[in-house]
Amino acid sequence: MKERVIFHCDANSFFASVEIAKNPEFKNKPVAVSGNPATRTGIILTKNEIAKKFGVLTGEAIWQAKSKCPDLICLEPHYPLYEEYSKKLRKIYEKYTDRVESFGIDECWLDVTDSLKFFGSKECLANKIREEVKSTLNITISVGVSFGKLFAKLGSDLKKPDAVTVISYENYKKLIYPLPINSIIGIGRRLTLRFNKMGITQLGDITTIPDLILKKKFGIIGLDLKQKLLGNDFDIVKKCDDYTPPKSVGNGTTTITDVFTRAEIKSVVSALCDEVSSRLRKNGFNASSLSVTIKTADFKYFHNTTRIPFCTCYNTDLVNEVMKMIDSGWKYNKAVRAIRVCSYNLSKSDNTQLCMFSNEVKNRSLSLCLDKVRNKYGYFAIVPASTIKNPHLNLSKVKCECLNWPAII
Repeated sequence: MKERVIFHCDANSFFASVEIAKNPEFKNKPVAVSGNPATRTGIILTKNEIAKKFGVLTGEAIWQAKSKCPDLICLEPHYPLYEEYSKKLRKIYEKYTDRVESFGIDECWLDVTDSLKFFGSKECLANKIREEVKSTLNITISVGVSFGKLFAKLGSDLKKPDAVTVISYENYKKLIYPLPINSIIGIGRRLTLRFNKMGITQLGDITTIPDLILKKKFGIIGLDLKQKLLGNDFDIVKKCDDYTPPKSVGNGTTTITDVFTRAEIKSVVSALCDEVSSRLRKNGFNASSLSVTIKTADFKYFHNTTRIPFCTCYNTDLVNEVMKMIDSGWKYNKAVRAIRVCSYNLSKSDNTQLCMFSNEVKNRSLSLCLDKVRNKYGYFAIVPASTIKNPHLNLSKVKCECLNWPAII
């Protein structure tokens, strides 16, 4: 079987790079894209290489970043612009292969196995794409080159910015096995702790765990991870026109000021569920499971999930079920800073059995009217009454956050 050649192309410091590309006066200066302290989203979303050299970190407060780098230029995000650049990146990639799979707004896998006969060696092609992005869009990318998606992704992380890293069958054990286990996608804080308790600290250690133990402690995920680290990664790169249905639809926001009472929390939940339900209907989905996450002012978390006895895509149903979850475990005795609602276990609307417990006819008529008004006059033409002039809530921010832009770039 012919050896596959997979690229992972990662735009370096994407938000900041796009801002500099559009505003050349910021070139060679420390730049960060950040939130707005007035709405309590004053954290660093991304920063350029110059800011990184001062120790500026993604996720830290603006005042912390400026204490390290007083000349740091903080810019507000322009998400439509980033989406525009993301589409331009894909157009460049699609010139070289019909297998391009997005991973977030700024990353893509490319399967170029059948393209090499037209464009030369894998390293030459990776450099050709990298140079075209730089000359066309004035931003840089790092390219990981390997025989599987996992190692290609890791390769793009190993050398930044504006670089190509090749991980082959000949060198992958030497390059990858000594790395910390959280170096690869899929191993987060919790899995890292579980592996560490077993004395597993490096990626190569995972390949030494017997299958029976690995399956018992981590299930099929553990076995799959071991096989990929052994070089057996056969996950395909999807074609450009492949559609992957979402597994969940969610929305969250940080309130402008703390909320305390049930009425205040319900007002925020109503705004979030309104957007979630609208997106469910737009894509023809119903949800049968919900989750809610509350973050307090002292950054503690409350989380609850439930399976509801019917499928729905209507705001009233979602609000009622989410508030039941909150009421069952929340004491309303702490200041709340942020709330997130997520719907999952999705099914297509036309395949869903109606339930006597859901006021289907009334909700359907109301929601259809709501969608028609918004389609014609815009989302903000009609909003839940409880959110109007709500001092805790920035509705435009709630609407923006529903786009699910990644918090860390």
